[in-house]
Amino acid sequence: MRVYIHCLVTALLGATVACGQAPDAPPDPTNSDDGTQILTRGPVHEAFAGTVSFNPEPGILSKKAPPEAIEELPPDQKPEGANVAWIPGYWAWDDERNDFLWVSGVWRALPPGRQWVSGYWGKTTGGSQWTSGYWADAKASEVEYLPEPPDSVESGPNIAASSEDHIWLPGCWMWNQNRYAWRPGYWTTAQPNWVWIPSCYVWAPRGYVYVDGYWDYEVARRGVLFAPVYFNAGVYSRSGFRYSPSTVISLSVFSDHLFSRPRYHHYYFGDYYGNSYQTSGYHSSHSNHSRRGGYDPIYAHQRWQHRKDKDWEQGVEAKFQHRRDHEDARPPRTWEAQRALARSEAGSREAGRLVAAPLEELANSPDSPIRFQRVDKQERQKYAERGQQVRKFREERQQLESRAATAAEVSGDRPGKGSQPRRGRLTRSPIVAPTTDELGKDQAPPKSDRAPDVDPKVEPKPRRPAGNAGRPNVETRPDRPNAEPRPDRPKVEAKPERPKANPRPDAPKARPRPERPRAEARPERPQAGKPQPTRPKAEARPEPPAVEPKPDRPKADPRPDAPKVQPRPERPRPEARPERPKEESRPDRPKAESRPERPQAAKPQPARPKAEARPQRPKAEAKPPRPQAKQQAPRPNRQPQVKREAPKREPRNEKPARESKGAPKGETKGKAKK
Repeated sequence: MRVYIHCLVTALLGATVACGQAPDAPPDPTNSDDGTQILTRGPVHEAFAGTVSFNPEPGILSKKAPPEAIEELPPDQKPEGANVAWIPGYWAWDDERNDFLWVSGVWRALPPGRQWVSGYWGKTTGGSQWTSGYWADAKASEVEYLPEPPDSVESGPNIAASSEDHIWLPGCWMWNQNRYAWRPGYWTTAQPNWVWIPSCYVWAPRGYVYVDGYWDYEVARRGVLFAPVYFNAGVYSRSGFRYSPSTVISLSVFSDHLFSRPRYHHYYFGDYYGNSYQTSGYHSSHSNHSRRGGYDPIYAHQRWQHRKDKDWEQGVEAKFQHRRDHEDARPPRTWEAQRALARSEAGSREAGRLVAAPLEELANSPDSPIRFQRVDKQERQKYAERGQQVRKFREERQQLESRAATAAEVSGDRPGKGSQPRRGRLTRSPIVAPTTDELGKDQAPPKSDRAPDVDPKVEPKPRRPAGNAGRPNVETRPDRPNAEPRPDRPKVEAKPERPKANPRPDAPKARPRPERPRAEARPERPQAGKPQPTRPKAEARPEPPAVEPKPDRPKADPRPDAPKVQPRPERPRPEARPERPKEESRPDRPKAESRPERPQAAKPQPARPKAEARPQRPKAEAKPPRPQAKQQAPRPNRQPQVKREAPKREPRNEKPARESKGAPKGETKGKAKK
């Protein structure tokens, strides 16, 4: 791979390098000191090979915004053929690095009768979201955005093939008369050098785009796939920076290390054998075919090629399990690591682990399946100008779909969710393949079999939610940490720890239920009623006037304080008996003269005139003034006040409970005197 860094040469040599020309001594592309690292694993360019998902989902999200596209020059050698074009690269999100890497451009033999619609990174509220590209019909001048298709009912062949030369093509939902109707799968005749790409849907912010099926070249005839590159931010951000790929991925072993990632709508090649990758949405070719979540055209074509070998599928699975369990059997992840492996003895014995090679070596090899030709400066400059046109076409598509999606959200019509179809103008792509008539017989695709009609008996079902909820947030570092939850699951056995906490046995210790009888508001209520019969009895004796201070206690009326004192009356109740002799200390009760001060704060009723009755207490102590107690007519007035305020007094202090108990004893003394 050749890297052209204009500013570095300017700093070292004091001169500039002409655009599109390499320095006399280009830097070694394997050296990561210049801020670049060539990778021998990563995403495959969508234009070279794309996945087919039965239930398409929105693209991957990234919290970071992608950098500006770099200026990429095509290599100075290309495959022979008039149908070969240069398709520029783009930025792709790398979970493990938590950063973007560059998917290098490709030399592509264009599928006959198709045009390339580039993918793009769009802005969303959560960051940036990827919208995949696709091969549209070359004759199409507009694009139709459909509602979200129902959940696929594809379950594989329901009848046996008529011969070994047939392959099964999956069914698909078709928009028919303002509703979706199911078109079942069918058997079709396979072709030796061609791969059938079945009909599918591609998600876009404005809706779902239907892409009809077409014939594509087999992988060995599609062109040249270059290795992805990781750039440091300080490299590609410099002015005058240009990049031209020169490290090629070997297509002879490409399919042996191929994985699909439906969530990202990309193929991945290289070392993705770890268990953590499978849990993160990376599926090997054989597992993707068996899980019925999508269709792998490359694997289906390979299986047809090995139809005579009954053990071929078992061999593919056995190789995968061996590489999964043995890291030393996996291919290297960087170009520098592969070069070190090639120089060792192990690399000479294990050629299947070498997945990349220099372009010059491949072009000069007589055993190469591809014939190359030189690209002169003028033609190379035309390819560079076409790259600018591709970038402009990508921006036009982004504006068309983003504006329509924003307008639909403002109007409340969410795109793709039960909305009506919309049409938009599709400008002609800069990358268009010749028609079938323009191609020769060798390049022309075979005729496709007629697909069956739709089955109106199949009722559509709403789309089920995605099984892996972590996939939308792929921008977090990936898969290896995602594999760690497996050992964590046994740790979730904290359920036995819950009985250790034993909150339920603690509940009886607290015994909130016995606390309810502590309040004993019910027994207190009868106490409030007792003074009513006792007070009339006290009318015949001087002792009731001693009880008259009870109305003074409700004067304070600290109603909020009453519930706080409720637990206290229980404790002093046993102490009330020894306190009975304390009744002799009734002269100390005048100390409660501070109590009238409390009603002063509250300023209630005629508390002060009631306090005037306190000097009568010594008169009550004198037995001769007993008739005066009889003349006290205001007693019945006080009694109704006590009746009203009695339930409020009892929770206030302990003394009313004591005096209530003492009152009947005074009555017994009176009976004895009688």
